[in-house]
Amino acid sequence: MDRGLCFVDALSIAVTANLPVLLWGAPGTGKTSAVLALGERLGLPAEVVVGSIREPSDFAGLPVLRDGRTWFAPPRWAERLAESGTGILFLDELTTAPPAVQAAMLRVVLERAVGDLTLPGSVRIVAAANPPEQAADGWDLSAPLANRLIHLDWTVSAASVADGFTGGFPAPSLPGFGSSADVHRARALVGAFLRVRPELVLSVPGGPARAWPSPRTWELAAIALAHTADAPAEVRAELVVGAVGEAAGYELLSWLRDLDLPDPETLLADPDAPLPSRVDRVHAVLGSVVAHVAADGGADTWERAWTLIARVARRTPDVAATAARSLAARRPRGAALPETVLGLAPILRSAGLLP
Repeated sequence: MDRGLCFVDALSIAVTANLPVLLWGAPGTGKTSAVLALGERLGLPAEVVVGSIREPSDFAGLPVLRDGRTWFAPPRWAERLAESGTGILFLDELTTAPPAVQAAMLRVVLERAVGDLTLPGSVRIVAAANPPEQAADGWDLSAPLANRLIHLDWTVSAASVADGFTGGFPAPSLPGFGSSADVHRARALVGAFLRVRPELVLSVPGGPARAWPSPRTWELAAIALAHTADAPAEVRAELVVGAVGEAAGYELLSWLRDLDLPDPETLLADPDAPLPSRVDRVHAVLGSVVAHVAADGGADTWERAWTLIARVARRTPDVAATAARSLAARRPRGAALPETVLGLAPILRSAGLLP
């Protein structure tokens, strides 16, 4: 897959999935044009805010008196996005913004808050930056701000530029949204992986950084996984690595390739279907089953899942207890506990189903 197209598709998925993303690339490589074109295709109004010419008050709000109280008034670009109800906030030249401005951007990126105005949840956050060595008066990106974004290295290949001038530049593809069940299943897989590699849950860099693993960025990686089930492997890797960094991201992707998990429907239909022997795979299987049960929503499916948990409990009760807590929280109305699990009192108490 052409590397330039890979990055464009990764950007498209990030915007579609409402993941905050930062494009790193040299000046003049079409980052702004790609974001504006994507917004036009999605029907999203775009507001371009250039960090190098802004003050902290452009993000934290300007204090004014209103009805005897202090109001932190938002700028017009924020008001326009709020009035539209959706859109793309494009924060350009991020590394030319001084540290005080970057600090004011933190709440905007994470909470969609601009002064006393909260942007609608459907407003996408996209940023662009030149590497500090290529930016005029460039600043390193602070670690807290870097940890709120998926980082993509924006690369333009000579072949894609030549083809674009000859036959037109391709528009980014528009992937479909992952379902809530896909997101839950991806979170379960990431959780199973972090049980095996707990040291990767959090690794705070000592200085300036881009992508690094934290609970926040693992959540971004899980959402990216849910939205890239049918995407090329290169696109999935760009988003996962862009969320948690190369070391953690590639290790997760390698672990996922080796899982080879049984289908949840097969396990629920056949009580004697074989289960994996490795504990991390059993965690992943049960997480996938709970996600399937949540998507199905039926009492019968929920009850059959307890039979599977009972099988696991006889071998690894701690793994079963984790799944039991999650399954208990998704109990459909009218669902009864099957007789096969009534003897599992310790597991049920751990799940909150018994006093």
